[in-house]
Amino acid sequence: MLPRIVSGLVALLLVGAMVTGCSGQPAPEPSTPSAPTFASDEEAFAAAEETYRAYVDALNQVDLNDPATFEPVFAWTTGELNASDRKGLTRYHAEEVALSGTSKVTLVQPANRSPNSLDIAVCLDVSQIELIGADGASLVDLDRVDVQTITVTLEEALSSPTGFLVSAIGPRDGHPACE
Repeated sequence: MLPRIVSGLVALLLVGAMVTGCSGQPAPEPSTPSAPTFASDEEAFAAAEETYRAYVDALNQVDLNDPATFEPVFAWTTGELNASDRKGLTRYHAEEVALSGTSKVTLVQPANRSPNSLDIAVCLDVSQIELIGADGASLVDLDRVDVQTITVTLEEALSSPTGFLVSAIGPRDGHPACE
């Protein structure tokens, strides 16, 4: 598993030093059992990529001094990732952590698809992300890799404008390589 800070903002931006969740309960799942249908795998993977990029964009807009900026992040997540993001962002806000910089998606490729979810292989450049504690010390892991090699799992969701929500982010081995 990635370091906590990494699971935070990436699972809140998968930064070896980014942000994680805010207080409150995870967003309720839609009560309708049916999920969006896609005409092809290519269409589904394009929607998944759009979803993940929107999630990263939302994370790049987070201001840890303003919990209202966390809401767009939560809108793109579901399940345990949503709960983790809420908890982490709330903790960073309470601890007066300062976040600067942005992350950048450098590669997205289709991985696996199942009936209601899919995985994408992602390379995420987090080299510009800085987290500074209230004491002025960096919270970035000294061993952080600047370009994170991750797998992103997305679940089909009627509540999402793209048809997907991000449900998990984790480390990835193998191809495609991140540079």
